[in-house]
Amino acid sequence: MGNSRSQSGPRFCSQFLPREQAEIDGLFDALSSEKQRPDTSPRSFSLRAFSPVCPQQSHLGEALPPEMVTRLYDGMRSLDLPGKAKAPSESVSREQFTMFMSHLLKGSSEEKSLVIMKMISATEGPVKAREVQKFTEDLVGSVVHVLNFRQELRGWTQKRGPGPPPGVQVLAAQLFSEMELRGSEEQLDRDCDRAVIEDWVFRAPHVATFLSVVIHRGFLLPRLSLDLAPLVPERHVDQERAFQSILDVPSVIYVNAHLPREQRHRWHLLFSSELHGHSFAQLCGRITHQGPCVLLLEDRDGHVFGGFASCSWEVKPQFQGDDRCFLFSTSPRMAVYTSTGYNDHYMYLNHGQQTIPNGLGMGGQHNYFGLWVDVDFGKGHSKAKPKCTTYHSPQLSAQEDFRFEKMEVWAVGEAPGSQQAQRSRSVLAVDPEAQALLEIIGRPRHSQGLRDVPEDE
Repeated sequence: MGNSRSQSGPRFCSQFLPREQAEIDGLFDALSSEKQRPDTSPRSFSLRAFSPVCPQQSHLGEALPPEMVTRLYDGMRSLDLPGKAKAPSESVSREQFTMFMSHLLKGSSEEKSLVIMKMISATEGPVKAREVQKFTEDLVGSVVHVLNFRQELRGWTQKRGPGPPPGVQVLAAQLFSEMELRGSEEQLDRDCDRAVIEDWVFRAPHVATFLSVVIHRGFLLPRLSLDLAPLVPERHVDQERAFQSILDVPSVIYVNAHLPREQRHRWHLLFSSELHGHSFAQLCGRITHQGPCVLLLEDRDGHVFGGFASCSWEVKPQFQGDDRCFLFSTSPRMAVYTSTGYNDHYMYLNHGQQTIPNGLGMGGQHNYFGLWVDVDFGKGHSKAKPKCTTYHSPQLSAQEDFRFEKMEVWAVGEAPGSQQAQRSRSVLAVDPEAQALLEIIGRPRHSQGLRDVPEDE
């Protein structure tokens, strides 16, 4: 394990591997390479080293918003070193820099909470909940900013408009809601001590993940190993058609984080009402037998919600799926609702039946789904009195019976290989609506088995 260098007294023990410590030392040397003042010894750096006008701009520059740059600097210079006076220093020493990076990127919840407290306020003692809320908004905004600046949005685009994207405040509010605040006073006026922040970091792992991304992508530290699943999945839309998703970048990050790890790296658009029309038959033809999917809806009141289908959709009169399925909302608030185990009504897709409902549903029961898209495309319901039995979700839409204009379905993870091979050979695959109609009326596709040749032949 690498150790930071100290002039005297007890040494702080870094948690970095030797090659990682070498990169941290190299970054400090670059930041502190500006001409030293006569009274500055040993080597250190000031806030000016983070400025875009400084020669060291390749290490940070405009990769992070100014408010986060200031928070990082204040967090570094406010760390108390072993055997040293407890007061914010005028500049950041090598030992402070290494301790900050080690605690933030490799430390325990206790060590991370120490750094976060220093980034929120340089003063000793508890901080107010409203200060934590502002820090959370700055953190989420910085993640979106640095990924955009480093061109790592992987095909997703930010929705244009004045001020920060609305999803930043919504995701920040979700993270902040994970904090347990006790006391009778107004919530934002409550005191948050180290124990509260430490518990928050443990409850909301995205706080530590986002801080790691800010440091790793802000300072460009390629040798620093971070075991992080992709925050933003690679976006695929057939024929590279111009398409603006219902989800903004913070919402994509939030939903993607709740998928199984092996399905977070790639999203492929299967169906969009904007591109493929308002047709339930088209929907069925494009989403069946495609593996796990994320379904999204935006109702006419602006509520955005959907569900994760852990298995391929099939047109049949029975419930399907398993307990990995979940429902979620991203606007006006972000939340995920997982299986309760009460029943197995995870997924439902049916068409052409006379005695049972025709449409797409997730959770609940017939005529009382947690999420329902009717065969009369453009209509749906979200019924929960008080909660959906399958997912314990509340009403997701603004109105119990809602209308919608926008719907999307994304395949997540790798596409099933057999379906890809079939698509290249099948004439029916060119017209998903025709394929769906065959399934709906129960007509078998006699030529399918004759066309499909085993791959090993």
